[in-house]
Amino acid sequence: MNDQTQPATVRVFIALAPPDHAKEELARELRPAYHTHPHMRWNRIEDWHITLAFLGELTAETVPLLRAPLADLAADHRPPCLALRGSGTFDDRVLWSGIDGDLDELHMLAADVRTAVKDCGVAFEERPLRPHLTLARARRGDRSSAGEIAEGFAGFTGRRWRAERLHLVGSNFGRSRGPIHYRDIEAWSLGRGKSTES
Repeated sequence: MNDQTQPATVRVFIALAPPDHAKEELARELRPAYHTHPHMRWNRIEDWHITLAFLGELTAETVPLLRAPLADLAADHRPPCLALRGSGTFDDRVLWSGIDGDLDELHMLAADVRTAVKDCGVAFEERPLRPHLTLARARRGDRSSAGEIAEGFAGFTGRRWRAERLHLVGSNFGRSRGPIHYRDIEAWSLGRGKSTES
């Protein structure tokens, strides 16, 4: 992307992502719901993530300031062992899958991420960490679909996996009428400190 087409701000969050095998396992469980509830706004499987800190709209100049502190932080944290488990809804409209496993480690990582962001001078609204994957949103006025789907996989427990990388993610939210798309701005291996740019 050249400088002329780059947006002045980018919507940013810091997250972990389940590996493909864990996402595929949950997607198989959800397959019947994709057919029975096609009117739900389903998130793309490749975009499923566990948000550790949601930073909102940042100026394009601010984003690079986060790179070095997040790289250092990732190098110092061992990868938490997690699993996808259960289901639920927020406000009767947002469908999610829960997270199980090393939750203390996950909360410590999120706390350190938030501290690093604040130390960079980036102000953001601190919401309590409720580890989950957002899977879909019901359309306005539909107060039952998300709950029906959640009931269908409430007993789901996926295999455990290690969250190997910390992701700095940007989204196109609000810039188009289509679905929200996410892209890694950068990602760092947890516990090893190697950086990989996308």
